[in-house]
Amino acid sequence: MKRGAGKRRKPYRIKEWMAGLKLEVSHVAKDLGVHPSLVSHTIFGRKNARRVLRYLRDKGCPRAYLALPQDLEAEKRDAVQQFFALSR
Repeated sequence: MKRGAGKRRKPYRIKEWMAGLKLEVSHVAKDLGVHPSLVSHTIFGRKNARRVLRYLRDKGCPRAYLALPQDLEAEKRDAVQQFFALSR
């Protein structure tokens, strides 16, 4: 039985989103310098590799598809707050 944020991940939606950008697992792995299996396991919720999730999030993958762990959600909120604080 899956636990944590990965169990709510929507791997087929992520794959559809990636296909729309012509982005493949091997491309993500090469960009990050990791093995393609780590990317695949993260997409399918078997792992929660922060580097992979952060990469997909930053590329524009909908957060609802990724079901990000709390620390990555907080990281994004902090970045948004920081942006608005600097623009005042």
